[in-house]
Amino acid sequence: MKTEFIRYDQADRVATITLDRPAVANAQNLDLLDDLDEAWCAAAADPEVRVIVLQANGRHFSAGHDLRAGLGPDSPDKLTVEYLYGIESRRYLEYSLRWRNVPKPSIAAVQGSVIAAGLLLCWPCDLIVAADSATFSDPVVAMGIGGVEYHGHTWEFGARKAKELLFTGRSMSAAEAERVGMVNRVVPVERLRAEARELALEIARMHPFALRQAKRAVNQTLDVQGFYAAIQSVFDIHQTGHGHALSESGYPVLAGLDEMKEVIKR
Repeated sequence: MKTEFIRYDQADRVATITLDRPAVANAQNLDLLDDLDEAWCAAAADPEVRVIVLQANGRHFSAGHDLRAGLGPDSPDKLTVEYLYGIESRRYLEYSLRWRNVPKPSIAAVQGSVIAAGLLLCWPCDLIVAADSATFSDPVVAMGIGGVEYHGHTWEFGARKAKELLFTGRSMSAAEAERVGMVNRVVPVERLRAEARELALEIARMHPFALRQAKRAVNQTLDVQGFYAAIQSVFDIHQTGHGHALSESGYPVLAGLDEMKEVIKR
């Protein structure tokens, strides 16, 4: 499977999904997300696949939403919260939750910048292997919005670190992300894909039903603790952020767009 934005390969019981929009730091337009969801669904349905690896071509894993592309050619001239809610609940919330709940282990291999919606791609994965130069950030408070749509922040960073990152918009290094438990392994960038694949092959030797049950046990434990309900409720809080931004003259997205441009230039 290959689309304009996604490559999909399967070998040795491992499905590899590769973001392939390196010229814009794998910024996500709606077509990329739809293609990515199709690839996840293909891997989930294939009985030969036991493990899924998500990776990205280019220097950066993902600079987040493609703010230059907007919401596609069919978007209305006047944006409303109702319209944004429909677009985002499908692509930014339902997709991420579906990927999280695919009953097969998944590994994200990330390098370079992972900005805002870039987190929506790696957080649903069960394991994260990061290049030592990778950084993670969610600077959307500068855009008048309280955080990206899939609010894994508190679960991934811990409450106080999540607040610090959101309040300041600063980046977290791969080493710090490993210390707080968001990242499983940090490796030199030239070893990133090999490390992720070796880990995937190791896991693929395990019994697929036992893997499914182990994943379900951990995810259900998080859900009992409130993960699923929190993700849903904070998504609604995010939409009030859009209401605030829409009430501001010009919709203040320039801070996020400027950061994305800087990433693409590097």
